[in-house]
Amino acid sequence: MASSAAQADYAAFEEKVKRTVYLDNLSPQVTEPVVRTALNQFGNVKSVQFIPNYIEPKNIPQCVLVEMENSRQAEAVVSEISQYPFMMSGMPRPVRARPAEVGMFSDRPIMPGRRIQCCWLDEKDPDFETAQKIKRLTRKHAAEAAFLLKHQLQEEEKLANQQNDTLKGAYKKYELIESIIVDGTARNLAQKYKMRSIVDG
Repeated sequence: MASSAAQADYAAFEEKVKRTVYLDNLSPQVTEPVVRTALNQFGNVKSVQFIPNYIEPKNIPQCVLVEMENSRQAEAVVSEISQYPFMMSGMPRPVRARPAEVGMFSDRPIMPGRRIQCCWLDEKDPDFETAQKIKRLTRKHAAEAAFLLKHQLQEEEKLANQQNDTLKGAYKKYELIESIIVDGTARNLAQKYKMRSIVDG
């Protein structure tokens, strides 16, 4: 029989799950401050927990659990992101959102009254071949995921460079506009062509 303390802890955990949102399809460039800034518009972000990537040699987080202040705010996040494209870090990949589930938390408490047993499978066991197939599929999936991740990182680096070049070009244009206003060129041109100058209002 589970203790009352264990039941209370699990009940508190279930309430936490209700106010938590699961986000995936994140760019590897997304950090905790980026997530907080993006979701604070829906309410108060209490915690951000990236889910470790266990199948890659590098721990590149692409999924995250975001705990909001209450379940109403969590529902607002899921509703908004489900209806409209929601970008983070300027990447052209809309973030996906859905309500969190108990199994997503690596630090979840043991459910009161639940017992888990593990054992090694003998080669003669009927489930041994099934376990071998799952193992091979896991390795295949890991190889495919690594290839896709490499391609994704290359595309995002290319996009980041394009955005940086665009930003620099826009800055140079503003610098040019400011310089012709400061040195009087804009006013002189306006007078010559009998146009109203923005400098003169």
